[in-house]
Amino acid sequence: MEENKNVSKNSWKRIFKKRWFFPAVYLAVAALLLTGVLWYQNAANQGPDLAEDMENQLDDLRDDQDAQDEEDATTVMQQQEVLEMPVSEDLQVEIVTKFYDYGADAEEQEQALISHQNKFYQSDGIAISTADHEAFDVTASLSGTVTEVKQDPLLGNVVKMEHEHGVSTYYASLDEVFAEEGKEVKQGETIGTAGQNTLGQDNGVHVHFEVRKDGTPVNPEHFINQPINKIVGPDKGEEEDKEPATEDEEKQEESSEENETPTEDDSSAEDENTTESEDNTDAENDTESSSAMEHA
Repeated sequence: MEENKNVSKNSWKRIFKKRWFFPAVYLAVAALLLTGVLWYQNAANQGPDLAEDMENQLDDLRDDQDAQDEEDATTVMQQQEVLEMPVSEDLQVEIVTKFYDYGADAEEQEQALISHQNKFYQSDGIAISTADHEAFDVTASLSGTVTEVKQDPLLGNVVKMEHEHGVSTYYASLDEVFAEEGKEVKQGETIGTAGQNTLGQDNGVHVHFEVRKDGTPVNPEHFINQPINKIVGPDKGEEEDKEPATEDEEKQEESSEENETPTEDDSSAEDENTTESEDNTDAENDTESSSAMEHA
């Protein structure tokens, strides 16, 4: 064992004594140091590129998210389309005939009456005109489908459109009509021009605009700039509450009529008694005359 140890020590001593040993060690250490320096510089140079790549990827993700949010917002806005006036936004108009609302005061109800041939009609919509009474473009208040285009002898040219949530709109008193039956129309597109009609001739050039929920007319002024899903029909609760009272009134009228009948009989009987007393005092010719009148 001791001999082996001595041999290994001697071999290491021989290696150390070689001239090339220490230069080789120096070269190996230098190579390692140089490799470390080069690796560090390469890593330092690649650092900004990696950071820039990561930043670009984050920007792309943000852009994709913003585009998705914008698309979702657009979809929501389309679903929640609001009711607009059937005219251009920059056009100054006025409502010359209101919707006849049973709950409104007497003055507003008077403004909702249409006079035609000495008769008054309750308006199911609003009449829109300009101060100068000149023709103007009529636009779709909501996106939808044109379901009817017709010419009415009293209302003039009429366009009917169907929308979501059971809402429909009517545009009457049109001069020219650009809409076609069965076509899809977007909100704000021109469907015709305002004109005159027979029923609302006192309004001059105007458009008669109606909004209906499930076929029942509603007041357009209540829902302008409101989402389409907020358009609701009139409350029928009051009408239902009034029905029993109406029946009671009819019964009371019938009872009063029945009560009045005996009174009329009594008065007739009194008249007959009076006639008989007069007949007893009058001459026979007067009696015959009274009998003839009774038969007549």
